[in-house]
Amino acid sequence: MYILNDRTGCELIVKGSRFLAEVIPVESQSQARDMLKSQKTKYADATHVVHAFVTGLAAEVMGMSDDGEPAGTAGRPVLDVLKGRGITNILLTVTRWFGGTLLGTGGLVKAYGDSAKMVLDKVLAEKLAEEYVEKRDFSFAVAYDLYEKVKYMLKDFTVSTLSEDFGEKVTLSGRIVSSEFETFAGRIKDMTNGGVVL
Repeated sequence: MYILNDRTGCELIVKGSRFLAEVIPVESQSQARDMLKSQKTKYADATHVVHAFVTGLAAEVMGMSDDGEPAGTAGRPVLDVLKGRGITNILLTVTRWFGGTLLGTGGLVKAYGDSAKMVLDKVLAEKLAEEYVEKRDFSFAVAYDLYEKVKYMLKDFTVSTLSEDFGEKVTLSGRIVSSEFETFAGRIKDMTNGGVVL
Protein backbone atom coordinates (compact mmCIF):
# COMPACT_ATOMS: atom_id res chain seq x y z
CA MET A 1 0.00 0.00 0.00
CA TYR A 2 1.24 3.48 -0.89
CA ILE A 3 0.49 6.79 0.83
CA LEU A 4 0.24 10.10 -1.02
CA ASN A 5 2.77 12.71 0.18
CA ASP A 6 2.09 15.76 -1.96
CA ARG A 7 -0.46 17.51 -4.16
CA THR A 8 -0.34 17.55 -7.93
CA GLY A 9 -2.68 17.94 -10.87
CA CYS A 10 -3.09 17.77 -14.64
CA GLU A 11 -5.61 18.77 -17.30
CA LEU A 12 -7.49 17.02 -20.06
CA ILE A 13 -9.62 18.72 -22.74
CA VAL A 14 -12.41 16.63 -24.29
CA LYS A 15 -14.65 18.23 -26.94
CA GLY A 16 -14.23 21.66 -25.39
CA SER A 17 -14.85 20.52 -21.80
CA ARG A 18 -11.91 21.08 -19.47
CA PHE A 19 -11.18 18.40 -16.84
CA LEU A 20 -8.74 19.32 -14.07
CA ALA A 21 -7.68 16.25 -12.03
CA GLU A 22 -5.96 16.88 -8.70
CA VAL A 23 -4.78 14.69 -5.82
CA ILE A 24 -4.56 15.90 -2.22
CA PRO A 25 -3.16 14.00 0.81
CA VAL A 26 -5.83 13.36 3.48
CA GLU A 27 -5.82 11.20 6.61
CA SER A 28 -9.54 10.78 7.28
CA GLN A 29 -12.99 10.98 5.76
CA SER A 30 -13.66 14.29 7.55
CA GLN A 31 -10.41 15.77 6.22
CA ALA A 32 -11.39 14.60 2.71
CA ARG A 33 -14.74 16.41 3.13
CA ASP A 34 -13.00 19.60 4.30
CA MET A 35 -10.58 19.55 1.38
CA LEU A 36 -13.45 18.88 -1.03
CA LYS A 37 -15.29 21.94 0.32
CA SER A 38 -12.22 24.09 -0.28
CA GLN A 39 -11.90 22.71 -3.83
CA LYS A 40 -15.56 23.59 -4.53
CA THR A 41 -15.00 27.09 -3.16
CA LYS A 42 -11.79 27.50 -5.18
CA TYR A 43 -13.53 26.40 -8.39
CA ALA A 44 -16.92 28.05 -7.84
CA ASP A 45 -17.11 28.77 -11.60
CA ALA A 46 -16.85 25.03 -12.50
CA THR A 47 -19.81 22.94 -13.66
CA HIS A 48 -18.90 19.91 -11.49
CA VAL A 49 -16.31 18.97 -8.86
CA VAL A 50 -16.39 15.16 -8.90
CA HIS A 51 -14.39 13.31 -6.25
CA ALA A 52 -13.29 9.97 -4.86
CA PHE A 53 -11.20 9.31 -1.77
CA VAL A 54 -9.52 6.38 -0.02
CA THR A 55 -8.22 6.54 3.57
CA GLY A 56 -6.98 4.11 6.21
CA LEU A 57 -3.90 1.93 6.28
CA ALA A 58 -5.84 -0.93 4.72
CA ALA A 59 -7.74 1.44 2.39
CA GLU A 60 -10.84 0.60 4.41
CA VAL A 61 -12.66 3.96 4.08
CA MET A 62 -13.78 5.05 0.61
CA GLY A 63 -16.22 7.53 -0.83
CA MET A 64 -17.18 9.28 -4.04
CA SER A 65 -19.68 11.63 -5.66
CA ASP A 66 -20.86 12.32 -9.21
CA ASP A 67 -21.61 15.94 -8.17
CA GLY A 68 -24.57 16.28 -10.52
CA GLU A 69 -23.22 14.24 -13.44
CA PRO A 70 -25.45 11.29 -14.48
CA ALA A 71 -25.26 8.51 -11.84
CA GLY A 72 -22.24 6.24 -12.21
CA THR A 73 -20.53 8.30 -14.94
CA ALA A 74 -18.04 10.26 -12.83
CA GLY A 75 -17.35 9.32 -9.18
CA ARG A 76 -17.44 5.55 -9.78
CA PRO A 77 -14.88 5.53 -12.64
CA VAL A 78 -12.58 7.81 -10.61
CA LEU A 79 -12.87 5.57 -7.52
CA ASP A 80 -12.32 2.41 -9.61
CA VAL A 81 -9.07 3.84 -11.03
CA LEU A 82 -8.01 4.94 -7.54
CA LYS A 83 -8.66 1.52 -5.98
CA GLY A 84 -6.63 -0.15 -8.72
CA ARG A 85 -3.49 1.84 -7.87
CA GLY A 86 -3.07 0.77 -4.23
CA ILE A 87 -2.74 4.33 -2.89
CA THR A 88 -4.41 5.39 0.36
CA ASN A 89 -4.87 8.67 2.27
CA ILE A 90 -5.76 10.37 -0.98
CA LEU A 91 -8.53 12.63 -2.27
CA LEU A 92 -8.81 12.79 -6.06
CA THR A 93 -10.98 15.56 -7.50
CA VAL A 94 -11.84 16.07 -11.15
CA THR A 95 -13.19 19.55 -11.79
CA ARG A 96 -15.11 20.01 -15.05
CA TRP A 97 -15.90 23.17 -16.95
CA PHE A 98 -18.56 22.34 -19.54
CA GLY A 99 -17.45 23.14 -23.08
CA GLY A 100 -20.82 23.17 -24.84
CA THR A 101 -20.81 19.62 -26.27
CA LEU A 102 -22.60 16.78 -24.46
CA LEU A 103 -20.28 13.78 -24.06
CA GLY A 104 -22.92 11.10 -23.34
CA THR A 105 -22.59 8.54 -20.56
CA GLY A 106 -19.78 6.59 -22.26
CA GLY A 107 -17.88 9.79 -23.02
CA LEU A 108 -18.19 10.97 -19.41
CA VAL A 109 -16.99 7.63 -17.98
CA LYS A 110 -13.97 7.74 -20.31
CA ALA A 111 -13.15 11.42 -19.62
CA TYR A 112 -13.33 11.06 -15.83
CA GLY A 113 -11.50 7.72 -15.84
CA ASP A 114 -8.76 9.06 -18.14
CA SER A 115 -8.37 12.18 -15.96
CA ALA A 116 -7.90 10.01 -12.87
CA LYS A 117 -5.38 7.76 -14.67
CA MET A 118 -3.39 10.78 -15.89
CA VAL A 119 -2.99 12.36 -12.46
CA LEU A 120 -2.15 9.02 -10.78
CA ASP A 121 0.45 8.28 -13.49
CA LYS A 122 1.97 11.67 -12.63
CA VAL A 123 1.98 10.79 -8.89
CA LEU A 124 3.94 7.60 -9.61
CA ALA A 125 6.27 9.23 -12.18
CA GLU A 126 7.15 12.06 -9.78
CA LYS A 127 7.38 9.69 -6.77
CA LEU A 128 4.75 11.63 -4.79
CA ALA A 129 3.62 8.47 -2.98
CA GLU A 130 5.73 6.28 -0.72
CA GLU A 131 5.24 2.72 0.40
CA TYR A 132 3.53 2.63 3.78
CA VAL A 133 5.85 1.65 6.60
CA GLU A 134 4.70 1.87 10.21
CA LYS A 135 6.54 4.64 12.08
CA ARG A 136 6.78 5.81 15.68
CA ASP A 137 7.33 9.28 17.07
CA PHE A 138 10.35 9.84 19.31
CA SER A 139 11.78 12.67 21.36
CA PHE A 140 14.81 12.94 23.66
CA ALA A 141 17.23 15.54 25.00
CA VAL A 142 21.03 15.23 25.02
CA ALA A 143 23.83 17.35 26.42
CA TYR A 144 25.69 19.52 23.90
CA ASP A 145 28.89 17.45 24.20
CA LEU A 146 27.00 14.36 22.87
CA TYR A 147 24.99 16.14 20.19
CA GLU A 148 27.39 15.60 17.23
CA LYS A 149 27.93 11.94 18.14
CA VAL A 150 24.16 11.29 18.38
CA LYS A 151 23.49 13.24 15.18
CA TYR A 152 26.05 11.11 13.32
CA MET A 153 24.48 7.90 14.70
CA LEU A 154 21.06 8.94 13.34
CA LYS A 155 22.39 8.25 9.81
CA ASP A 156 22.21 4.52 10.60
CA PHE A 157 18.42 4.67 10.94
CA THR A 158 15.38 5.57 8.84
CA VAL A 159 14.42 8.84 10.51
CA SER A 160 12.04 11.44 9.08
CA THR A 161 10.68 14.87 10.07
CA LEU A 162 13.65 15.44 12.38
CA SER A 163 13.53 18.65 14.38
CA GLU A 164 16.09 20.07 16.81
CA ASP A 165 15.50 22.49 19.64
CA PHE A 166 18.55 24.10 21.21
CA GLY A 167 17.80 24.97 24.82
CA GLU A 168 19.51 23.91 28.04
CA LYS A 169 20.06 20.63 26.17
CA VAL A 170 19.45 19.70 22.54
CA THR A 171 16.01 18.14 22.11
CA LEU A 172 15.69 15.96 19.02
CA SER A 173 12.32 14.68 17.85
CA GLY A 174 11.02 12.98 14.74
CA ARG A 175 9.68 9.73 13.39
CA ILE A 176 11.44 6.39 12.97
CA VAL A 177 10.44 3.13 11.29
CA SER A 178 8.82 1.05 14.06
CA SER A 179 10.97 -2.04 13.40
CA GLU A 180 14.11 0.05 14.12
CA PHE A 181 12.80 1.71 17.31
CA GLU A 182 14.16 -0.77 19.91
CA THR A 183 17.65 -0.87 18.36
CA PHE A 184 17.61 2.94 18.10
CA ALA A 185 16.54 3.32 21.76
CA GLY A 186 19.30 0.88 22.81
CA ARG A 187 22.00 2.77 20.91
CA ILE A 188 20.92 6.12 22.43
CA LYS A 189 20.91 4.58 25.93
CA ASP A 190 24.39 3.04 25.42
CA MET A 191 25.82 6.20 23.89
CA THR A 192 24.65 8.28 26.88
CA ASN A 193 25.52 5.64 29.53
CA GLY A 194 21.84 5.23 30.34
CA GLY A 195 21.40 8.98 30.78
CA VAL A 196 18.88 9.31 27.93
CA VAL A 197 15.82 7.13 27.43
CA LEU A 198 13.46 7.59 24.52
